Order: sequence, then C-alpha cells, then structure tokens
Amino acid sequence: MFKNFIAGEWLDGARVSRNINPSDTRDLVGEYAQADAAQARLAVASAEAAFPAWSLSTPQQRFDILDAVGSEILARRTEIGDLLAREEGKTLPEAVGEVTRAGHIFKFFAGEALRPGGELLPSVRPGVGVEITREALGVIGIITPWNFPIAIPAWKIAPALAYGNCVVFKPADLVPGSAWALAEILSRSGLPQGVFNLVMGRGSEVGTVLLEDARVSAVTFTGSVGTGQKVAAACVARMAKFQLEMGGKNPLIVLDDADLDVAVNCAVQSGFYSTGQRCTASSRVIVSEGLQQRFVAAMVEKMKTLKVGNARQTGIDIGPVVDQTQLNQDLDYVRIAQQEGASLAFGGEALAENAEGQPGFYLRPALITETSPEMRINREEVFGPVVSVQTARDYEHALALANDTPFGLAAGIVTRSLNHATHFKRHSQAGMVMVNLPTAGVDYHVPFGGRKGSSYGSREQGRYAAEFYTVVKTAYTLP
Repeated sequence: MFKNFIAGEWLDGARVSRNINPSDTRDLVGEYAQADAAQARLAVASAEAAFPAWSLSTPQQRFDILDAVGSEILARRTEIGDLLAREEGKTLPEAVGEVTRAGHIFKFFAGEALRPGGELLPSVRPGVGVEITREALGVIGIITPWNFPIAIPAWKIAPALAYGNCVVFKPADLVPGSAWALAEILSRSGLPQGVFNLVMGRGSEVGTVLLEDARVSAVTFTGSVGTGQKVAAACVARMAKFQLEMGGKNPLIVLDDADLDVAVNCAVQSGFYSTGQRCTASSRVIVSEGLQQRFVAAMVEKMKTLKVGNARQTGIDIGPVVDQTQLNQDLDYVRIAQQEGASLAFGGEALAENAEGQPGFYLRPALITETSPEMRINREEVFGPVVSVQTARDYEHALALANDTPFGLAAGIVTRSLNHATHFKRHSQAGMVMVNLPTAGVDYHVPFGGRKGSSYGSREQGRYAAEFYTVVKTAYTLP
C-alpha cells in the first residue's frame, strides 16, 4: 500500500486504487491510497500553516533541498524510469529521459532560488527610493496529467517551492506510482512539515477542494480542455490565480524543398513516439503537393519498421496506450476519419497482445491520408499514435492550414528555405515553433506554453515560471 503524504505523515486513504501495467494487464504495479475531500482539506490546512515560515526561508535553504532532490532523481533515473515505463507505457529510454529531465528541472530551480531578482529605482519624488520585489503567493494546488507523470509534476512543484510557496499535489489517477516516488524523495529532503503534500484521489473530491478552498491561492493545471475550463470557472469565481495547459492539434509543415529523411524523422518522432500521447505531438502533417506522394510512401516504409510492444523491453519503438479508454478513443477517431472520406494508409488496428503474448493496450500507429481541414481528425485532439496528412498547394496555403485550428501549442516546418522558415516563425499562431525539428521535445530552461485554446496564463518552465508562482510588490521609502 502506497500512502498519501499529508502534514509530514504517510496516511491511509478512504479508498484504494489499483495501478495496472498497460504493457501487461496481468501485472499489478501497486495499490495506492485514495484521499477523500476531508483529507484534501487537511493537506490544504497543513500547507497554509507551513507557509509563513517557508516563505521567509533563506535562498540557501531552498537551494540545498531542491538540489538534493534533483541529485537523487538523477542517481535513481534507471529505477524510477522503469517504474514510469511500467505504469504509463512509454518506452524505457523515453521514460529514463523523462526522469532525467525531472532531475534537471529541480536543479535548475535550485539555482533560481539563489537568484530572486528585484529592482531598486529612484522615485520621481526627491529623496524617495522604490524597491520592486517578488514574493510567494501561498498555497499552490497542483493538478497534473498522466502522460508525463514525473516531468510535469517536477516543472510545477520545483518552482513553487523555489519561490517560497507551499504545495498540495494531486497527480492523475492512472499514474500514481511516479508521483509517489517523487513525493517519497521530497518527504526526506528536509522540507518542513506541511510545505509539500501528496493527495492522490479523484478529481471530483480532491480536485474540487483545490479549486474551491479559499486557502488555496493559485491552481496550476495540465490536462484536457474540458477540465481546464472547469478549473478556470472555479478560480475566477473566487478570484484565485490559475494557469492552464490543455490540448493541442499541432501542425508540421513539409515543403517541397524539405530533406525527405528529416521530414519523415520529424513526423515519426513527433507523431508516434511516446505513443503519440504528448500535447506537443504533430498529429497533423501538411505536405506540399509536389512532395506528398514521396512523403507518404517514405512514412509507410518507416512505420513498417516500428516495433510495438512491452515498453520495458529492449528494441521497442512504440509502447501501449495508457488504458482501454484511450485505446477505444484512438480507434474511434481512425474509424470516424474513414467514414468522413479519408484513407488509412497504414496501421490503425488494435493488437490484443504483443509478440510475447502479454495482453495490453496496443495499437499499431496509424497514418491517415486524403484528409480535409473540416474533418474531425484535423480538428480534435486524438492523443494517440494517429497522424493525418493534408495536402497544400504552396507555402501560403500550408501556413493557412496550419493556423486553422482552435489550438496553438506547437508548430513545425521542414524546409531548406530561410525565407519560409523566418516567415513561419513570425506568422505561426503557436506558442512554440520548431524548424527542421520534431514539435515534441522541448528544453526545461526556456518557456513552455501555447496560444488560443491550448494555454491560459503565464508560461511554465525557465525563468518565466516566476510570473505565476510569485506576486510583485512595490515598496516606497523616505529615509
């Protein structure tokens, strides 16, 4: 039994959830405590009580704790990566890479704790000095998704603590293992009682407390658009600060002058790796008509070489999707696309088991061609290894198709033209733009976030994280 961590103690929950390995549904990863609303309120109260002292802790104290957490994560990256692959389904190299990123994030924000910044300015009034500083907000409610079960918690928890806030952390129900492993490290890091709390449980109970409790100063959320809208409405109702990272329908433009090998690599890496379960995945590939046939043929040949199987086994390219619900959704979108007139160029079928006979949620990556902008496959987020192809007459048409979406997280272009690359970086309606690179794959020390329906609020990661986790204070002094 893996327990919740509240007020410095490991506590049983009101219920228990079973964590199942999507690569082998016979494998029970573990049983995890599920908190109820009362325990969630206890965690909030604990964080509120700890805030006055922690917000005034020294930069050195915060640095030492966060740096130690980062060091332990990096030292145990193989062990924790195996757990992540086992419970979420991304391949072992991808899982170890995600854990490594989490360790680097904690070390980055350890450094940021030593660089609080500020300004000292003269007033327009003689003899008056002006100080501009940033202070911690208070209790931060952190709600994270299942697709990056340690990296996304890291890039929310680390800055929250670095800037002097206290945390109540609710991970996704599907992936409690990675969250618990991170919490266990934090529980031994030297954090004072109540500064960090892990509350595993249902969104309808734990999540509701974080949204409605007046003691929670801010909520940072990554997940679906529908849930994000509910987070926004609840926070606005009580004037709490909130930050949302939601969906994406990210385009990858491939122009006639593109290096075909680079284009295929970008499309495969972005669309299918991590089983396509990334908000930055390129699920729409927009190809100039002169290269379209060669591109599709090359994609199919590459996709034939991709090995689908147990995420923890050597040589596997694509692991399972996370659960049966997600598998059903992926299959539904493949079927809907065909019903609307698209063609299935490759894949798209469920595999009841892998080559070793292990039952899991396996799907052969799908490439869907002959699609048009109004089709649901090009409008709605699938969140699986399903990629659609659209044909563009020229660059201008491709840009228009790329921007024709209610989302705006990431966008990419593959081209040898400096003019087109430069124009695209300026005119793409996305928060992050890649040139000759996969759209999935971002650095931890620079801003992360999108536009339109993908994001709301200030950016995450890097030094821009301070915008959300702190409040500006202006002080005037007459000596």
